[in-house]
Parts: sequence; structure tokens; C-alpha cells
Amino acid sequence: MYARSTTFHADPHRIDEALVYLRDRAMPALMGMDGFVGLSMLADRDSGRCIITSSFEDLAALHRSASEMRGIRARTADVLQSPQALEEWQIALLHRERSAPEGARTRVTWYRTDPDRLDPMLDAYAESIVPRLSDLPGFCSVSVFADPVEGRSAAAVTFADDAALEQASAHLAPLLQELGSQYAGEVTDEATFDLVLAHLRVPETV
Repeated sequence: MYARSTTFHADPHRIDEALVYLRDRAMPALMGMDGFVGLSMLADRDSGRCIITSSFEDLAALHRSASEMRGIRARTADVLQSPQALEEWQIALLHRERSAPEGARTRVTWYRTDPDRLDPMLDAYAESIVPRLSDLPGFCSVSVFADPVEGRSAAAVTFADDAALEQASAHLAPLLQELGSQYAGEVTDEATFDLVLAHLRVPETV
């Protein structure tokens, strides 16, 4: 499975307008596309940073969507009054414990390591971190995107609310630090968002 993520740095007051466009206009168009399996939107309502991700069942479906998605991105950029930064990923891991409620919060952590170390690091994440996430109160889902060529990954963990997310972060911090040290992984960025749209049919990988 593959995903295309677009990051915007927007006027925070325009986030809800973009959400309405994605939900009411873009989503019906995407639902009819062969191989489409999901759309999500993360938003930081203070800074205006937004990440919109569309997911597809294989690389061919991702490529077939390019023209239509280009138009959707352009319209979203107009609404948000923001430039756009596009990235394409493999979906390396996805586990959903429960649907995210209104008010759910997602923390995204971007990592970089040597490309040869990426797969072992992701395997270790699945084996050591995901089971612990599932045991924590308020846990909803985790997804990990990977760029094998560059050795980059992005892990998004969603909890029901801020309190659950902060409690989990404190609990998992030593484990994540150990994992990063073991595989020479470097955290290149980290941010917390509201999960404002989650329409996902992506199959489980765990």
C-alpha cells in the first residue's frame, strides 16, 4: 500500500473551510477512484500546519490518481492560502484498535536512518512498540510510512484525547529512545495535531 501526503502551512482560520471542501467535494470524487483506500487530515489549529494524506492499495493506483489529486491539492492550497509540499510513501505498518472519536489527537514523529537499517528498525517498532501501544488507555491507531530509498519514516500515533496522548508519550519515550539508538535513527521532526478527518479503509498490517 502507498500514500501521498501533502503538507500545508496555512491560515489557521481557513482550516475548517478546507475540511468542508475535502469532506463534501473531494471525498466523493476519490471514493470512485480504483484503488483508493483512504483520506485523512491532520491540523494544528495554532500554527496552521496541515497534513492531508490519500492512500492507495498499490503503486499503480497511486500513479493513476496523480492527475485528479493534483487538482484537489491545488484547490486545497487555494482555500488554505498556502504552498504545498508533496511526499510519497510506502505504508509500512497500520494497526487500528478503535475508531478515533471527535477530539482525537495524533503525534507524528519523523525519523531518518541508514536505508539498510530502515526495515529492521520498522520490524522492531512493530514487535516492541505496537503491542505496548495497544495496552495503553485511549489508544486508537498507529501508522508508519516509509521511504526506503532515503531511509526516512513517519510514525503517526492517535489517542482519544490530549491527556491519553501525553500519558502514553511519557510511558513510551525511553523505549523509543532505545530503539532509535539501536538503529542509529535520528528524530528529524515531531508535531501534534488534531485528527480532523479520518476516512480509512486501509487494511491492517499488524
